[in-house]
Amino acid sequence: MSRWKGLPEELDPCVRQLVVRLRRVKDHSGLSLRQLAAKTGYSTSSWERYLAGRSLPPREAVEAMSRLGGADPTRLLALHEVATEAWGKGTADPAERAADGADQADRQGETTGSEPGTEPGTGTPRPHGRALRITLIAGSVTLVLAVAATVLLAVRLTDGEGRAAAVGLTASATTAPGSPEESQRPRYTCRADRIDGRWYAGNSRTLKAVLAKGHAGPEVAEAQCLLREAGLSPGAVDGIFGPHTERAVRDLQKRAHLVVDGIIGPHTWKALRE
Repeated sequence: MSRWKGLPEELDPCVRQLVVRLRRVKDHSGLSLRQLAAKTGYSTSSWERYLAGRSLPPREAVEAMSRLGGADPTRLLALHEVATEAWGKGTADPAERAADGADQADRQGETTGSEPGTEPGTGTPRPHGRALRITLIAGSVTLVLAVAATVLLAVRLTDGEGRAAAVGLTASATTAPGSPEESQRPRYTCRADRIDGRWYAGNSRTLKAVLAKGHAGPEVAEAQCLLREAGLSPGAVDGIFGPHTERAVRDLQKRAHLVVDGIIGPHTWKALRE
């Protein structure tokens, strides 16, 4: 196993972790720096800088190293992404930053004689990998922030519409057809009286009106009074068919062996007035 020199004290921990992992993979491969350069296309001097922590290796070099050393490229590439961000925020001197830009130009320079700054064997100009990655990362971050802002705005708008709809439903429940506005809602009283074998509370004499949750009016007040007379609690006698009234209706239907649906129809009226 190689005897490695210590890494610079000022090296960022994220970069240090990547370099240490690359050193282990290189040792596992059993390749010398010259052999590594021949197999990856990156020069010996480039690998010396990479493994000494003086220069950040490009993504392609990390992938090539992982293949040769039989390592999991996913973990190495994840470490490389973190190290790239840390390196961009570091204080490396201009010479080392210039060396980063020259790393790709060095690729296969010793083995193929390709011109600096071109793709090996093609002569096609090649962009600087690190600068391109930084640009892509910055663009990705901007896109993510834009999408997050759009989603947040949509959630707020949806929440606002939902609240408005809830308010509208509440308003419609309290002002169902035939019921007055909140400010003009009458006060109902219960005056239980038995006429012709049936109970009446003085608000309505209906026997067939169909009432359900959300309805309002004197028929609802009549049912609430009769529920009270039956020993069941419909809540306040306010003429509004709410959850308390519905629960009391269900209890009455259970007691009278009717279909338990919380809706007042002819059969439930009969049970109320008996």
